[in-house]
Amino acid sequence: MQQLYCESCQRFLADRFVVGSCPTEGCYNDFARGDQCEKCGKLLNSTDLVDPKCKVCGVTPCVRDTDHLFLELPQLREKLEKYIDETSVAGSWSQNAIHITDSWLKEGLKPRCITRDLKWGVPVPHEKYKDKVFYVWFDAPIGYISITACYTPEWEKWWKNPENVELYQFMGKDNVPFHTVMFPSALLGTGENWTLMKTISVTEYLKYESGKFSKTRGIGVFGNDAKATNIPADVWRYYLLSNRPEASDAVFTWTDLQAKFNNELINNLGNFVNRVLSFIAKPEGAGYSSIIPDAPNADSHPLSQSLAETVGKLVEQYIDAMDKVKLKQGLKIAMAISSEGNAYLQESQFWKLYKQDAASCAIVMKTSAALVYLLACLLEPFMLSFSKDVLQQLNLCTKAQISFCDEKREIAKANRTWDLVPANHKIGKPVPLFKALDNDAVARFREVFAGSQAERNARYITEGC
Repeated sequence: MQQLYCESCQRFLADRFVVGSCPTEGCYNDFARGDQCEKCGKLLNSTDLVDPKCKVCGVTPCVRDTDHLFLELPQLREKLEKYIDETSVAGSWSQNAIHITDSWLKEGLKPRCITRDLKWGVPVPHEKYKDKVFYVWFDAPIGYISITACYTPEWEKWWKNPENVELYQFMGKDNVPFHTVMFPSALLGTGENWTLMKTISVTEYLKYESGKFSKTRGIGVFGNDAKATNIPADVWRYYLLSNRPEASDAVFTWTDLQAKFNNELINNLGNFVNRVLSFIAKPEGAGYSSIIPDAPNADSHPLSQSLAETVGKLVEQYIDAMDKVKLKQGLKIAMAISSEGNAYLQESQFWKLYKQDAASCAIVMKTSAALVYLLACLLEPFMLSFSKDVLQQLNLCTKAQISFCDEKREIAKANRTWDLVPANHKIGKPVPLFKALDNDAVARFREVFAGSQAERNARYITEGC
């Protein structure tokens, strides 16, 4: 094959060390990489680029002949298409994954180069190619298997057991072809009984404020940055999952994070949990001295029965969304249950019932406490620390992991929400779960994460941060 060689750097150029204009008609991206265009998503060879440049020195590379190993994708087409046709339906692949895979197949499968002329990487175990390494997207998925093998000698229980194991994968849209075409083809080509990916959940791009995330220029918030803000991890989890770009690109903005944090986590979820548990914790005469009241006639209380029916339907929708890996929808449904709880409290006017109708107030508070427990279970996949804290305040479970088991599902679906917590159970000490994010902090974060890393470090030093 022909490959780009930089005479200035005296080496063949790795795909990501080449930048040029995308050759795809109508794309007009002048910053496409040598392996893929991020704008249109098309997989490329570096020699396909128009006006390529070495990303290291800026010199125009020349083309040289070099000998490489290829994966013969055309010979695997029939097996691959059968796998894709069956699994994309059975595994409820996200629509963007299906679209990207179909467009790749329509272009026609071609032999794909799986080695590179580089000094770093996994060396090829073949005498003729001993000076070459494997292409990262041929080698990296194999790492999923080898990492498991490093963890346990029983790795085949996961990777060669398709009858009993379901493999789910999550990624950005630029990595789809490597996981729906390349890697399955490599496994199918062996003729062995591998566990192939069943479900793939693919996101579009997450943009930052008015532009793109860029580590090079220090624009955006990355792992260590997020930790340094001291914003709780569960707030990051909630915001990113509620803003997950499942069907189209999404934008991260500090004002949006602040709004979702203060309005949804504090005013909706946190307010409901604290309002319920604080009232139950009040001493006798004002509350229940931290004891969950009994409610033997809850099924005859119209308002509670109406809530239970609504919650039961939402739980069914939540389970369906999670089974189909629609995480954003699952989170939205869980938060809708919290909103129903707040509306239920307001409509019941429990603060008046306590003196006027003790039996009805007991039903409302037992049902509300059960809803708090249900929310801790439903939100555990999204906000682990929140769920752990709520369970500690309920004094129902001290473990971080919660299993939303069949019993709990059936109770909720049977419209008997109040039965999720036992009567006469003593709860723990209620405390506020979140602290508001103020305007000054948001303005500071927007400024700090808007410039280059060098500028940011200089500002930290200057300001004594």
